[in-house]
Amino acid sequence: MAIELQISQLSFEEKLEVMEALWEDLRSHADLMLVPQWHKDVLDNRERMIETGEARFNDWDSAKKRITERIS
Repeated sequence: MAIELQISQLSFEEKLEVMEALWEDLRSHADLMLVPQWHKDVLDNRERMIETGEARFNDWDSAKKRITERIS
């Protein structure tokens, strides 16, 4: 509850910064996370779709830029 109160007092920009820091920390410890089989299946399917041209990949920096432009 205390962390939720602290988060609610942050500005939108600060919340995004905290979220990005959390994701970066999680990413840097990805080898410690267990991936359920259903999730692996979804990721494998998406990778197959990219390889066959059914879908396309956007790098994270481009995606963040596009999101920022949409909310600005």
